Amino acid sequence: MWDEAFPSFLIGLREGLEAGLIVSILVATLVRAGQKGRLPQVWTGVAAAVALSLSFGAVLTFTAANLSGHAQEAFGGVLSLIAVGFVTAMVFWMRRSARTLSADIKEKVQASLAMGAGALVLTSFLAVAREGLETSLFLWTNARTAGESTGPIIGAAVGLLLSVALCWGLYRRALKMNLTKFFTLTGAGLIVVAAGVLGYGLRDLQESGLVGGGSTYAFDLSGHLDASSWYATLVQGTLNLTVTMTVLQVVGYIAYLSIVMTLFIEGVRGGTAAPAAAPAAPAAAAAGKPDAEQAEPVRTERPRWVLPTALVAVPVVVAGAVIAVSDGKQDSSATVAVSEKECGKGFGTPQPGQQVFQMHNSGDKVSEVYLVNPGTGAVYGEIEGLAPGTTRALTATIGSGDYAWRCVPTGGTTATSATVHVSGGAEVKAVKPVSEDDLKAPLDSYKDYVTKGLATLMTQTQKIQTDVHGGDLNAAKADWLTAHLQYASLGAAYGTFADLDKKIDGRADGYADKAQDPGFTGFLRLEYGLWHGQSAADLTPVADELAQNVAKLVHDFPTQDFDPGDLPLRAHEILENTLQFELTGDTDMGSGTNLATTQANLAGTQELLTLLQPLLDERDPQVLVRVNAGMKRVGDLVAAAHTADGWIPLDKLPDGTRRQLNGATGQLLEDLSPVPALLEIRKAA
Repeated sequence: MWDEAFPSFLIGLREGLEAGLIVSILVATLVRAGQKGRLPQVWTGVAAAVALSLSFGAVLTFTAANLSGHAQEAFGGVLSLIAVGFVTAMVFWMRRSARTLSADIKEKVQASLAMGAGALVLTSFLAVAREGLETSLFLWTNARTAGESTGPIIGAAVGLLLSVALCWGLYRRALKMNLTKFFTLTGAGLIVVAAGVLGYGLRDLQESGLVGGGSTYAFDLSGHLDASSWYATLVQGTLNLTVTMTVLQVVGYIAYLSIVMTLFIEGVRGGTAAPAAAPAAPAAAAAGKPDAEQAEPVRTERPRWVLPTALVAVPVVVAGAVIAVSDGKQDSSATVAVSEKECGKGFGTPQPGQQVFQMHNSGDKVSEVYLVNPGTGAVYGEIEGLAPGTTRALTATIGSGDYAWRCVPTGGTTATSATVHVSGGAEVKAVKPVSEDDLKAPLDSYKDYVTKGLATLMTQTQKIQTDVHGGDLNAAKADWLTAHLQYASLGAAYGTFADLDKKIDGRADGYADKAQDPGFTGFLRLEYGLWHGQSAADLTPVADELAQNVAKLVHDFPTQDFDPGDLPLRAHEILENTLQFELTGDTDMGSGTNLATTQANLAGTQELLTLLQPLLDERDPQVLVRVNAGMKRVGDLVAAAHTADGWIPLDKLPDGTRRQLNGATGQLLEDLSPVPALLEIRKAA
């Protein structure tokens, strides 16, 4: 968590200290002027600034949450660039203003005293609000970059608390620190952090489509570095440098860092060094002096709580109104009926852009509903399992083209609404629906592949049986590996093999006595016996049962049901199991060949993807481009573990290589994740 917290800690510490020094100078100036009775006016301005900053953060969060995926990327990218601009300006302002900060604040306070309470409240409010707004924006950006808010919030909180402690120590003359050096060092650190935020923001803009070059990579180290390793996580969390970056990201990062850091360092060298703790000097001096005669508090006819309450409440109320209006836009959208008789009732011609439709099932059957192009069948949005009498929101992006609603009630008749035409919008990407008929050809081809593979497997397991019966356990070991890899290459059919899969290749995890349990059978049980010195007599019943179960599978498979919708799911699940079981060593019962099994799983996945390629290329050609690159990275890492002496056991791999392999497999799973969604069977066609 520290890697995600550190940038926010740095901004919280620095911004908190800046705001704290300003408040300390305000307080010290009033105390020295004998105006302690007006300190509540300072704290009122501070409280209002804090309320504004928190409200600003809430507006950013809720506004972004109500945007579409691409809009969120654009929103985040633009705000990241703004945050970089604010932080850069803040760093240079403090470097330039540190020497005269105390005098400037004292001058403003003296002017405020002459103008009345409102001016003093405004002075403290403006002094703190700028730092608070910068902190909120940068914290929001960091949380978005990290993908979670806990680490950045903790980092900012620790930084702010530490800054409060430092300011208190300076004020009470209990602490001395060279603020010039402090702001120089933290300024340089924030410039490096800001360069990373700039790179992340540019990537957001590329993913949103506002900026091109999203697929033009400057480097891709995912095949050589493990993105999940501690060092990669640390670098990504603190500097926003990732194992894969586009040309625009790298150019922006280097250009910003080289230009801004050069200007900052030249400014530090060219400036006159400020005395240590100069901004806090008035505060420290004031703390050691007795109070002067205090002026009588200004009396007003209104209660004293009215102004502070109003100043704190106003930004909160305004933020709540903005959030409510944002949500209200969704809640006020037209309700569209879903049923056999009223499909699409209430649907008018929508405006281009993101729209939220309230879909109400007015029928008596559970229904699926799709927003489609009635001519091509392309799907722009969908809801599954909409129960009678219920309403759910459907968010879709509308572009130029024809739109209609297609209602598919369970056990009922499919209905399609009237078509509306939208003009003036941009081109919107849609999902071409997949039907069971579309998957029939790949499924038939895969069944043929599995049928032939099972026939080969039966011959191989019978050979193991012969080896064990003859007492040749060395031959049994070699033949065991050949057969087990053959079975692993049929990975997509595991769900169809049902109970026989557990008997043939089940793990010992679920058994009370683990490997010694009588219920533990199959390849892994035989592996355990062969590599733990059990005799041929002990292993004969194990080999016999394995051969019998494979023969039964060969007999049963042609009559077993294979859900076409499972085929795309298996493309992801095979390697998900590989990462969970093979690459953790959970299935190694002594042979040390888990990486060989991983290679067989890759082969099974590749076979499946080859059959699905025509359907995938029609919907998103880039998916397989990324997947094939990932398959090669993982395949090369696995193949490197196969030497002339055999397979290197997983626990003998160098730590770096193992991290690389896990990271590359994890990335491959991410690349495979769109496949099930793209090839999900939809009834909209």
